[in-house]
This record gives sequence, C-alpha cells and structure tokens, in this order.
Amino acid sequence: MKKENIYNVPNFLSFYRLLTFPLVLWFIYVGEDNLFALFLCINLITDILDGLIARTFNLKTEFGAKLDSLADNGTFIAAFIGIFTFKMEELSQSIWMLWLFISFFILGLLLSFLKFKQYPSLHLYTTKIGGYIQGLFIFVLFAWGYNANLFYLAMLLGYISHIEEIIILLLSKEVVSDVKGLYWVLKEKNK
Repeated sequence: MKKENIYNVPNFLSFYRLLTFPLVLWFIYVGEDNLFALFLCINLITDILDGLIARTFNLKTEFGAKLDSLADNGTFIAAFIGIFTFKMEELSQSIWMLWLFISFFILGLLLSFLKFKQYPSLHLYTTKIGGYIQGLFIFVLFAWGYNANLFYLAMLLGYISHIEEIIILLLSKEVVSDVKGLYWVLKEKNK
C-alpha cells in the first residue's frame, strides 16, 4: 500500500479549522459576535480553498478527506451554536427548518458511528454544493443579516444531501470515502 503524503496545504487548512474550533466557541461563550463572525468566515473560506487546492494540485488523500470532513462539521457546529446565540431573533419564524437540518445531520453521524464505528467522509456532490450555499447563507447572515430565500435554498439542499448520505450509508457494506453521489454508488453496485 502506497504511503500518503499528509503534509500538504489542504490538510494544513483543514487542521487550521480544527485548531480554531475551540477559539470560535470561546468567542460565542464570551459574546464576541464580531470576532466569532470574522473567524467563522475565515474558516468557511479555508473550507473552500482546501478542497479546491487538493483537487487542482492532485493532493487528495484519505487522511485529508477525513480531516476535512471533521473540520467541516466543526465549522458548521460552531455556526449552528453562533446562530442560536446571536441570530435567533432573525431566524425565529423558520428555526424549525434549521432543527430539521440538524436532525438529518445527527442521524447521518449516528448511522455511520453505529454501522462503521467511524466518522463519515463521503464528500458527495450534493454536500459540496449544499455546503457552499449554506456557507454563503451563514456569511451573509453574519455580514448583512437574514436572507430568507438563501436560507430556504440552503436548508433544501441540506435536506437532499443528508438524505442522500443516509441512503448511501444504509446501502454500504464497508466504509466509503469520496463518493460522488447515490447515482455512482448504485452504478458501482450494479456492475
């Protein structure tokens, strides 16, 4: 088995997000909404950059995929907590949609841990697209305020990607990583 070179820029960007996770949570705890928003936005940008750099310069690794997924979820967990702490009033009418999104997210994590005893790192196309839209919503929310249409789109894409992830986890007999989507899983299964 070929040894992966895990010391690369995309992995360092993901690791940065993991390192700043406690700091971002600290900003929530002490009520520093501006510092929270600044670091959260930096983390969202590094999330875009790590995947782009990994694909462009062929620096994708199994370790990096898992590290990226862990860092992504840390960023989104911090974002959820920040939303509930700083933006609850703005989202009050549609907060149930965020709770549904979080429920799908947790269900996917639980399923992966129960079935495979590890963190999922599927990297579905729907998850990437949804993640960009969700990141954009979070960025806009903290920079300019609540945008209902962007929120609904972010939630809809989140529901689709999490349901797709759950179906793939249910169908898979072993741990899978960097899966494009359900179509490709079914196509591979039918070979």
